[in-house]
Amino acid sequence: MGQEWWRTAVVYQVWPRSFADSGGDGIGDLRGLIGKLDHLSDLGIDVVWLSPVYPSPQVDAGYDISDYCAVDPVFGTLADLDELIADLHARGMRLVLDVVLNHTSDQHPWFVESRSSRDNPKRGWYFWSDQPPNDWSSLFGGPAWQLDGDGYYLHTFAPQQPDLNWEHPGVRAAAADVLRWWLDRGVDGFRLDVISMISKDLSAGSPMGFGPRLHDDLQELHREVFVGRDLLTVGETPGTSVEQARLLTEPGRGELDMVFEFEHVSLDRGANKWEHVPLRLPALKRCFADWQQGIGEGWNSLYWDNHDQPRAVSRFGDDGEHRIASATTLATVLHLHRGTPFVYQGEELGMVNAGFTDLADYRDVESLRFYREAVAAGRPASDVLSDLQRSSRDNARTPVPWDSTPGGGFTTGTPWIGTGRATTHAAAQREDPQSVLAHYRRLIRLRHEVPAIAHGDFTLLLPDDERVWAFTRRYAGDELLVVANLSAEALVPDLAGWDTGRLLLGNLPDPTPVLRPWESRLLLRKAGNPVG
Repeated sequence: MGQEWWRTAVVYQVWPRSFADSGGDGIGDLRGLIGKLDHLSDLGIDVVWLSPVYPSPQVDAGYDISDYCAVDPVFGTLADLDELIADLHARGMRLVLDVVLNHTSDQHPWFVESRSSRDNPKRGWYFWSDQPPNDWSSLFGGPAWQLDGDGYYLHTFAPQQPDLNWEHPGVRAAAADVLRWWLDRGVDGFRLDVISMISKDLSAGSPMGFGPRLHDDLQELHREVFVGRDLLTVGETPGTSVEQARLLTEPGRGELDMVFEFEHVSLDRGANKWEHVPLRLPALKRCFADWQQGIGEGWNSLYWDNHDQPRAVSRFGDDGEHRIASATTLATVLHLHRGTPFVYQGEELGMVNAGFTDLADYRDVESLRFYREAVAAGRPASDVLSDLQRSSRDNARTPVPWDSTPGGGFTTGTPWIGTGRATTHAAAQREDPQSVLAHYRRLIRLRHEVPAIAHGDFTLLLPDDERVWAFTRRYAGDELLVVANLSAEALVPDLAGWDTGRLLLGNLPDPTPVLRPWESRLLLRKAGNPVG
């Protein structure tokens, strides 16, 4: 597909536990995914990002890995994964694996050895101390240092997820070996979980990463593993700034192709993810614009949803009366920025937050711990449940609704988690030209056909407008206008000179000069010379 093929690509994230179950045990698996590849091909997807399917105790939904070079039987076999790779390649798609190199499971053989003795050669592969050297808190709550025998080990996340010590050359060599092993099986790249945390300064105020060796470690990984291969590498980098991301993704530095930043999904949060604050559209637009203009020669990833975020339609849109229009408008404004768009499973169907009303409905380790700690601290249980309804990761983890059969076509058994609030399923949307699914198809096709979408420059318009999101993209004499009404009120945007632009895409039929609630459009004209 040529150099830097990922600039024109669209990536689809599969969180396999909730995607498609082929065996009737209520848990999605690789053969279920293989059976849905026609859906992804029809959508126009270029890359599948597969969340972890490695052997794992499943303390953190597979992000606690006990064997990097195998498949957990709950998801299938290595032969199934090899078949998935072959089937994707046969359809002209690629596979990016999710890999966690910041920490392992406490059941991984490396850690089993490390904790067995102070004299074990792998003791230095993890962070051990006679006493905690700092007062860091785990991102999942509680202290980040866990007493184990005669020492404490560091866990940035759950106690069962001990952090690897990337200062140790054995860790770096082992990580490189893991990645090479998968590349030799035909994998086309990696999503590197919390990769900005691999370098740590234990004297810092928090474990949020960006330690002194981060760039050196990534450049070493690039030299030893990535260079000379036609790959996609994307790093999850919570807390990154535009300036840091520019360094991480600048092509000449040899680190990563792109990163996942968290700024835009933090604007509606207070001191932590559970504290909600009102979000104003100008702040969201400025955030996107800052990243568009500040990344320099680097590259942006574009996303609303993933396995850790609540559903965008419930969060940024209107999951009631205007669910379809808001789902398609959010897709339009996201995909038409400069960068590589990521679609999370079910996003193309307009899926909404789960709407769980009982604590027993939840499965997420982070959510359950938060509930216990918040209630123990005196908060009313009903208030804490409201926080979970809005912000729990389980909002993203309900099964994909494929059809109207019992189990929604996801399983013939009992789903591992509730199905959540019903929206229309994939089968009903497939032949409906006004469906969310149909709009995603058109949007993705345009990215492949119109070079200005991938390569054009970016100019934000109407930055202070509380209801309109508008911007232009220009490339090779073409100028695109994206204009969207992100409100429940009709309006006429102040965009002189575009009344004769040619409509390339709209999310509502029969457009007029008035933008209806949650209506969005993409217009084309020749730069400096409007066309009809």
